[in-house]
Amino acid sequence: MEADKKSKVIEAAKLYYLLDYTQNEIAKKLGVSRPTVSRMLQTAKREGIVQIKIDDMEENLENLEVKLEEKYKLKKAVVTPVPQYEDHTIKTSIGLKAAEYLDTIVKDDDIIGVTWGTTLYHVAVELKKKAVNNVKIVQLKGGISHSETHTYVSEILYLFGKAFHTTPLHLPLPAIVDQVVVKQAMMADRHIKGIIETGKEANIALFTCGPVKPESLLFKLGYFTEEDLEMLYSKAVGDICSRFFDSKGNICNNSLNERTLGIDLEELKEKEYSILVAGGTQKVDSIHAALKGQFANVLITDQYTARFILDK
Repeated sequence: MEADKKSKVIEAAKLYYLLDYTQNEIAKKLGVSRPTVSRMLQTAKREGIVQIKIDDMEENLENLEVKLEEKYKLKKAVVTPVPQYEDHTIKTSIGLKAAEYLDTIVKDDDIIGVTWGTTLYHVAVELKKKAVNNVKIVQLKGGISHSETHTYVSEILYLFGKAFHTTPLHLPLPAIVDQVVVKQAMMADRHIKGIIETGKEANIALFTCGPVKPESLLFKLGYFTEEDLEMLYSKAVGDICSRFFDSKGNICNNSLNERTLGIDLEELKEKEYSILVAGGTQKVDSIHAALKGQFANVLITDQYTARFILDK
C-alpha cells in the first residue's frame, strides 16, 4: 500500500475506533465521501492495521444456529459474534459472514438475485473473486429513488458482477409506483420483462428486511403517500423487496403490493437458497415475521438478534 494512502487509512481507523467518530464525521474531516471512509476502514481490517478481538468464550454460537434452524425450519443459520449491539458493527459483521457463505455455495451457471441498501452494500464490499463460469447477477426489485437518498444499488451490482466475473442485470425502475396501470406499462416492456423473468429463475436470492420506521431507507425515497404511510404504520412490521408484511408474515396491503415492482415474496420460497441477511434491535420483529412467513431458508445474523428472535 502506498505510504500516503496507508497514512489516511490509519488516520480514519484511529478516528473511528479510538475516538468514536461517525463515518460521516470522518468523511468531512478527511475531505472524502462516506463510502470511501467505509472502504478505508475495511482496508484497515484487511491489512491488519486494525485487529478486533472478541473475548466471549461463553457464547455458544453453534447452539444458537441449531435452535434457529429448528424453530424456523431453516436450511442454514449463520450467527456471527459482534462486540457491541450497534447498527454499523452488526452490518459489517453479518456482511462479511454473508460474503463468506456465498463463496461456499456459488457454482457455475448459478443465477444470483440481489436487492439494495446498506446491509447488502456491506455484503458486496466483502466479496472475494471466485473462479466460476456463466454466473448471472440480477437486481430483484426496482431501486430508482424519488429523493437524493442513496440506495447503493449501482455499487452493489458492480461489486457482485466483479466478484463473479459477469455483467449484472440492472432493473431501471422505482420500487413502487402510484398506479397499477403505470406498473403494467413498465412490465410490458420486453427488456424489463426479461430481467424480471431472470429474477424469478434465480436459484440464489440475497436480501435483507427493513423495519417500518421513518428512518428506514425505503421510507426516505419518496415512494409513499400519506395514506400509504398511515396503513403501514398501523399494520406492517417489515418489508422484503419493498413488499410489506404483518407480524404473521402475511402481505398486509394488496393495493400497495400490486404497485410494487420486483420479485413476489411467494417466489422467494421456491429458491434453492433464499438468504436473509439482517440484524439489529429495529429489525427483530421484521426478521421474526419474515421467518414465520418462510420467505427465507437461510438466515445470517448476530448473536444478540438471534437471542431476541428465539425469545419471541
